[in-house]
Amino acid sequence: MDAVTKLASQHAVVVFSKSSCCMSHTINRLFIDLGVNPSVHELDEDPRGREMERALAKLLGRNQAVPAVFIGGKLVGSTDKIMSLHMSGNLAPMLRNAGAMWL
Repeated sequence: MDAVTKLASQHAVVVFSKSSCCMSHTINRLFIDLGVNPSVHELDEDPRGREMERALAKLLGRNQAVPAVFIGGKLVGSTDKIMSLHMSGNLAPMLRNAGAMWL
């Protein structure tokens, strides 16, 4: 849990992902298309990945731990939450407030 918290607080937008996960790729593309440069941590390529995945699953309250998105150091959620925020127009202001995008 400490590794997740530490990594999540180091950048405005942090995505915990797996390189083979299409939903993780979709979320990363969305951020890039919005002009945001997320810090992406591929859990399947990190020696502590399994431990972090268990911690994220616990934080999210579900078995599927990726993608897990932190904005401004706070857990926002997974694909469904990020897409819902984007579609409602609430994602961009959240990103601006975190200093992740300027416009």
